[in-house]
Amino acid sequence: DAVMGMIDSHVKANHVMLYMKGSPNQPQCGFSGTVVGILKNSGADFASVNVLDYPEVREGIKKYSQWPTIPQLYVGGEFVGGCDIIKDMHESGELKELLKAPEGEAEKQ
Repeated sequence: DAVMGMIDSHVKANHVMLYMKGSPNQPQCGFSGTVVGILKNSGADFASVNVLDYPEVREGIKKYSQWPTIPQLYVGGEFVGGCDIIKDMHESGELKELLKAPEGEAEKQ
């Protein structure tokens, strides 16, 4: 299906990809705002899609990841998690390591 193909290409083309509500400069939910803040704080360069603008992507991303909520973060083509997982990984230092891993390195572990 076209939406799944588009999501797959976004996730694979961008080392750090965030599906969120709103935009990085104007998040429209607290969870999305939290994840954006963590990514900015980590100095990560990331791409994002505002799922509120694309209802088909909002539903499609949940099927793609098998995860029921937004935001969703992907790094190196892999689903990392939602807000709580990202917060925990940020606090443990694990997220910073994942974000700086060159493409292809994260899968080898």
